Amino acid sequence: MFRRALCVGLSALLLAGAYAPTATATGCRSDIAATTRVGSGEFCVLGFCLYKAELWSARPRFSPDAPFALVLYYERSVSAENIISTGISEIERLATQPLPSATVNAWRKEMKQAFGDVSRGDELCGVYLPGQGARFYANGVATSQIDDEAFARAFFGIWLDPRTRAPSLRERLLGGGS
Repeated sequence: MFRRALCVGLSALLLAGAYAPTATATGCRSDIAATTRVGSGEFCVLGFCLYKAELWSARPRFSPDAPFALVLYYERSVSAENIISTGISEIERLATQPLPSATVNAWRKEMKQAFGDVSRGDELCGVYLPGQGARFYANGVATSQIDDEAFARAFFGIWLDPRTRAPSLRERLLGGGS
């Protein structure tokens, strides 16, 4: 059970790191002129914290139809394969209907370009670009742009969909909770 929770946490993905806001976070946020931190929270399983997350928006209030950035600061080392496989599993779980295998394979390939192994202190940032897709950064360096809005919505749904496995983190990211 702990292993599954850990994998889900890794999927609630992307990312765990000793939280310390850095200039690199500003870099990915500047991609969308994000000036408002909507919310933040930690993802922990049984007291084992994997990452701190922050949601930034280009608007004063969060809208899923406006550009936003999700920044994850890692507290644990996680392999790229774990990040990708857990992310794909969550995307498939949240899908309203089964995804075609060609779509899943294409998304897995795109994620392999976007995500490498992470270590404690690493930062991953994903930027949602409405009508376009997503751009990803690792420690302030752009790693990938995925021009597929369906992928971007599915990916960020891991944290923002009401059916997320981390509802308290979602609430905090959206500005609620304590």
